[in-house]
Amino acid sequence: MDKDLLLELGTEEIPARFISSTKKSMKSFLEKRLKELRISFDTINIKSTPRRFSIFINKLSDKQTESVEEIKGPSRKIAFDENNNPSKALAGFLKSKNVSIDDIRFVKNGNEEYVYVEKKLESLDTKSYLKEIFEQMIDNLSFPKPMRWGGNKIKFIRPIRWILCLYGNEVPALEMFNLKASNLTRGHRFLGKSYIEVPSIDEYEKILEENYVILDDEKRRELIRSQITKIAKDLNSTYMEDEDLLEEINYIVEYPTALYGQFKEEYLKLPKETVITPMKEHQRYFPVIDKDGNLVNKFITVRNGNDYMIENVRKGNEKVLDARLSDAKFFYEQDTSKKLEEYVGRLNTIVYHEKLGTMHDKMQRLQSISKSFAKLLNADESDAQRAAYLCKADLTTSMVFEFTELQGIMGYYYANISGEKEEISDAIVEHYLPRFSGDEVAKSKLGIVLSLTDKFDTMAGFFAVGIKPTGSQDPYALRRTALGILNTLIENKLLLSTEELIKVALNEYKDKIEFNLEEVYLEILDFMKLRLKNILLDKKIRYDVVDAVIDDISTVYRTFEKAVQLEKWLSKADNIPNLNTFIRVYNISKEITTDEKIDTQLFEQNEEKQVYSKYLRILPVVEKLNIELKYVESLDELSSMTEEINEFFDNVMIMVEDDKIRNNRLLLVNALKSMIFEIADFSKIVI
Repeated sequence: MDKDLLLELGTEEIPARFISSTKKSMKSFLEKRLKELRISFDTINIKSTPRRFSIFINKLSDKQTESVEEIKGPSRKIAFDENNNPSKALAGFLKSKNVSIDDIRFVKNGNEEYVYVEKKLESLDTKSYLKEIFEQMIDNLSFPKPMRWGGNKIKFIRPIRWILCLYGNEVPALEMFNLKASNLTRGHRFLGKSYIEVPSIDEYEKILEENYVILDDEKRRELIRSQITKIAKDLNSTYMEDEDLLEEINYIVEYPTALYGQFKEEYLKLPKETVITPMKEHQRYFPVIDKDGNLVNKFITVRNGNDYMIENVRKGNEKVLDARLSDAKFFYEQDTSKKLEEYVGRLNTIVYHEKLGTMHDKMQRLQSISKSFAKLLNADESDAQRAAYLCKADLTTSMVFEFTELQGIMGYYYANISGEKEEISDAIVEHYLPRFSGDEVAKSKLGIVLSLTDKFDTMAGFFAVGIKPTGSQDPYALRRTALGILNTLIENKLLLSTEELIKVALNEYKDKIEFNLEEVYLEILDFMKLRLKNILLDKKIRYDVVDAVIDDISTVYRTFEKAVQLEKWLSKADNIPNLNTFIRVYNISKEITTDEKIDTQLFEQNEEKQVYSKYLRILPVVEKLNIELKYVESLDELSSMTEEINEFFDNVMIMVEDDKIRNNRLLLVNALKSMIFEIADFSKIVI
């Protein structure tokens, strides 16, 4: 019989950043484990607040599904002796499986027959597995700093304080974490009842809402959004939307009530980021903007509770924000009393990494690398070095020390105030881009130079001292750094040599650190290949198309275009026969070591002459199209000679006995392969 199950794990306040991922991990584990145990169910849904995870399993079977297990035993020749009598090996196998010799059968595997028996698996009650399943679920979770409590061996992100469990509408005999399951839940910490009886699963969410807990994550999120939107509209304004902030607030409240507050207009004279950052990052407020997108002296926040004493709550939030903004004003005035370049010397006091020196050492490397990169991008070398000299200076300012999120942004403002060129100020803020997944990349020429300079120095330095990401561990964000490099190259359509970029950065370390430059270069190259592969797959490029182009990332943007255009070309069914011909060239080609060139005097058959003539006509056209990144047109040109290629293969024997003729024909095949496979390794395309 199928019954619904509800398990509520009541906890101390859980940090918002862990809730969503924990829900996903719980659901994934339960789906997998229940299937392994042959316990059928319909759906699993997990709802959560900062104080509870509520697991709903719909139509959970009360028993395991009946099943028969096939067990492989010894081979026939081991199971029986030369007189066809059962051996000790067979007897031991039968005893261990609690079956008789009458139960065996033989199944041929490869060249041998093996003994097999069928064993009926027990169908146990689901209730007997609940403790095991849910304890394993918790044990399977991973957190940076898990906690133990009350003598429990199992760890969790926060202590579990109560367990509600209903199977059907009955409380099963379940004890975990030194707690007995009951039908009692708890309401909002301050507004709801401490213990509330839940008579049935159907009444559970309604009872919680009556006690100021909105359990459904989506319902709570949309309630917050609608409340904020209404308040902003009432203020004849709008608010600065931020889905990450909304997600965080959703998981720090059980019963949301939005309200607005205001701050002194004088703070609007500060750079807008110095006002927005304390509001969003520190206070979790939504900044309010007017219809033209300008910041106004108001904010919207969300209270975990109802509207009782809402005016006091408003005043409290205004007071806290005023203190934050007063500090920001003080820091800004203090910082701008000096020119930005006066802060550069202090970089000696900031350790970049114990093996890589101080931030001042890094700045000097950036100056050197930026000069080389500026040449590659036809940017002003003097401006590039000046931007590199100043780009880390704001790290020593009071504002960035207090609000680290503003690094680069304050450098931009302070450079402007110090009278630096606008291009240099822009480069300082752009060199940190992209700051997160989906963020914009540097766009100005000087910004691109400085962004690539900083990121390649980071990659080169850490790889040179042997620090690389392992598994899920990436403490220095090298994966993000590599993605930043790749996206900057791709979005700006830069045809720069990957090898040159990496080696320019590595050369800054060769006299300071002992490492093999060529080995480290190849390690960084492979690391970037994997990241580029992920970028292409995220853009829904076919995996086989990605595999066909990814071996060569000598120019990242060129590789990207090859993948995109090859996917487009393959989407036309008419091109599949042409692809088959390209693969045929690959299959027939052979590696030959010779300095000889194709000799037309050795051509014996008309098909050889025709295919070579077409090759000579097409080669310069294809090469020009490839240089211009017109790969679809190039592939169409290559396709125009598939008839000649097929005629050649159908009518000309390649591997003849005469060495000269055979090698000449192989040279011709390899020339075709070289021309065609310049775009991609078509042998990796799955037809």
